[in-house]
Parts: sequence; C-alpha cells; structure tokens
Amino acid sequence: MEPLTWTGSFGSIIDPVFQLVGLLFIVAVAAQFIGAYVFAPINDEVHVDGTITRDRGANAIIGTAVRSLLLALCALAAIYIVAGVFAPIGKVGIIGAVAKQFAPVWIALVATFLLSISYKRRLGLYGKLFDSTVGMIGYALLMFWVYTALFVGVFDMIAVNDPLTQLSGMKNKLPGTPLRSVEEGQYAYYLLGGDNLARDVFSRMVHGSVVVILIAPLATLFAFMVGITLGLPAGYLGGKLDTFLSFLANLVLAFPVILLFYLLVTPEIVATGIPNYMAMILFVFPIIFFAVLLNSRFYTRPHLRNPLLAGVMLVMIWTYLCAISAEGTVINILPPTLDLFDIDSGILVVFVSVVFVNSPTVFRIVRGLVLDIHTRDYVAAAQTRGEGKWYIMLWEMLPNARGPLIVDFCLRIGYTTILLGTLGFFGLGLESESPNWGNTINDGRKLLAIYPHPALVPALSLLSLVLGLNLLADGLREESLRD
Repeated sequence: MEPLTWTGSFGSIIDPVFQLVGLLFIVAVAAQFIGAYVFAPINDEVHVDGTITRDRGANAIIGTAVRSLLLALCALAAIYIVAGVFAPIGKVGIIGAVAKQFAPVWIALVATFLLSISYKRRLGLYGKLFDSTVGMIGYALLMFWVYTALFVGVFDMIAVNDPLTQLSGMKNKLPGTPLRSVEEGQYAYYLLGGDNLARDVFSRMVHGSVVVILIAPLATLFAFMVGITLGLPAGYLGGKLDTFLSFLANLVLAFPVILLFYLLVTPEIVATGIPNYMAMILFVFPIIFFAVLLNSRFYTRPHLRNPLLAGVMLVMIWTYLCAISAEGTVINILPPTLDLFDIDSGILVVFVSVVFVNSPTVFRIVRGLVLDIHTRDYVAAAQTRGEGKWYIMLWEMLPNARGPLIVDFCLRIGYTTILLGTLGFFGLGLESESPNWGNTINDGRKLLAIYPHPALVPALSLLSLVLGLNLLADGLREESLRD
C-alpha cells in the first residue's frame, strides 16, 4: 500500500482555497492589530437635526473581514471533516482518516451544541455561555477531549491500535505510513506515525486524553471541596479559626509548588505511605461538605433529612473506604468482597498531590469572597430570620460567589493539565509506559530534530485542551459580569 498524504486527492481541489483564505486571515489579523493604533476607534458624525451617526470607520471593515475569514476557515475545516467521515480512506488522506475515527465525537459535539443552543434560555449561566463566541470555542475544544476520553475509555472506540503495542518496522515512521503486514481486523496505517518504540502515536494521543480528563477535573473538584469547606467558616466566623487555617494555607503556599510536587511523587516518599495517609484525610472533606450541606438545608424537616442524609452518607462513606483501601498498601481496611475498586498507586499519588497543592489557593479565594459578601444585605436578612450559620454560608453566600469560583475552576483545571504534563515529562507519578501526554512528549523529544511528530502530536493536544479551558473561563467571566 502507498503511504497516505495529508489531504489525498481531495486536497488538489480544496487545499489552494484553504491556503488562500488562511493567508488572507493572517493579513487581516495583522491589519486589525495595526489599525487599532493607526485609525480612530470611533467616529461620531453630528447631523443638523441633532442625531448622531456612529461609524467605526476602517476598523469596523477590518473587523468584519476578520470574522468573515474566520468563518470561512471554519467552514473549510468542516468540509475536510465531513469529506473524511464519508469518503473512503485515502480519498481525503490522513486528515480524512483521522476525522473518520473521531466521527462519534463530531456527532456528540453537534448534538450537544444543538440541544444547548435550543434551550439556552432555560439553562442559566451555562446557557448564557452560548452568547459568547469565545466561550463557545473554548467549550467546543474542551468537550472534544471529554468526548474523546469517554469514547476511548468506556466504549473502546477511536483508537486504531493498542497504545503499548509495538509493531515491527514502524519505528519513527512518518504519518500515514502503512503497516508492513496487516492482520485481520487490524487498521492498515499509523495515521500520525510511529514513535521511537514503534508504537502508534495517534492511539497514544487519544488514550492519553483519558488520563488527563480522569485526573484533572476530579482532582480540581476535590481541591475545591477542601477549599470551600475550610474557606467558608474561616471568612464568615473569623477569629482564631481564621488565623489558624490561614496560617496553614500560607505555610503550604510559601513552599515552591513545583518542588512540593516533586517531593510528593518521588518513590521514596511514596514508599513511606504518606500519600495514602494524605488521601485518607483529604477524601473526608467531600463527605463533610455534603453532610453539612444537606443537614443545613433540611434541618427543619427531620422526617426528610434523616433518611436522605443516612442514604447519602452510607454511599459516600463506602466509596471513601474503597478509595483509600487497597491491598498491599499501608491502608487495607475493607475485605476484598466489599472493596469495589482500587485506585492505581501512580494515579492516587498524582491525584492527592494536586488536591493538596491547589486546596490552599482555593481556600484563600473562597475566604476573600466570603469576607466581601459578608456585608451584603441578603446575609443580614438571613441572620434576621434566624438562619443557622452553615445555612447562610452554603445556601446564601456560596451561590452568590459561584461566578468567580466557576471561572477559577476552569482555569485551575488548565493549570492541573499542564502540571500533569510536566510530571509525566519528568517521569514522576504515573507509570513510565503510560500514554499520558507528558510521557509521550518526553519520549519524542529525544529525536525531535529528526522526527518531530511523536512529540508534536501530544504537545498540540495538551495546548488545545488548555486553550479551550482558558477560552471557556473567559467566556464565563464575560457572562458573569453581565449579570
């Protein structure tokens, strides 16, 4: 078989158009940047009848051109994708073959956007996100990788080969290289080439998304649970509690973050069982948070509160014990029949490290927000009604602090994603054979000058996910400021 080209025979038709539009877009963006300093931003013309016509002049024309060319580029990219999904392999080349593998993701994205835009007026802040172009682009990039991780991890789709399988003759092969001998049911190409161990770069890329999507959001969520549970009473109650918790937070933050991560994930520290003990402490906070949340909300209705609280606590405590208990570790509490799952030791170490390092920052953000909200009229009204302190904190103050917290949550997932890539790059925490993006970049950098594709593919994947999270945070910030 012949190697695949990037766009196949289809490219002879559409590639010149794409290149022309791309060049015009770059020129228009440069003109917009220069025009912001050269041309007057606003030109008001006052008529004799007293009316005013506002004309932004050349900047308005350039801005319209930039938006039109960007839409044209998106339309051309959609043509590549659609042609790749429906055309035979080779007709649209590597781009088409990759697009075909991502077909479930495209369908899920289209369905998500259609439903979300249709009902956006009923979906609160999430619905308002679709009024922001920047927010929608960021959300699309984020959900692309979320759906990729879902289809790869749960349904075993998209990937064309096992990420650890080495195939003879495929070492450092270029993208689109066909396999030497294709067995029944085996994909015929290495779509994005092979790495220095003859593994499929494309399959390692999509499997790497599972590691990131599994750890980064959950670890950030746990960090927020810890920060919120401690930050609310510190800001609202003040006094010695605030002084003590602030001292602990400042103590952790005073230590260099990256060095702290390296210490927590080194084999010597892991061997002592410290990460397991840290997990035992940190994983308690979600239980405390939901227990106080439900108790404060339904305190006056014990007939509903008691069974609801008992059921939720039973499930959460059981899950907690399964999470911290593992055979062969320093904490082995549950018998095998009751232990539903074991968290991989490498993932647990990284997870706990992320939660521990991020929690103090979240604590300080929540504490600062509470100190500001504490003086609002609705808090005084709740105090006048005789509401409990935890009710005021969780059901009056926390919902009104959700805007900054949601924005910070998105940004913090991005920071965690970069951190996971950094740890993987230095071979810390996760297994050396793991297809996580940091590991893959580190493997590919050794021959970067000769074979750039094994390192560039995961690097661009990491870039796109973090970019999506940052754009999503910007979109949410815009919409929250309009409220």
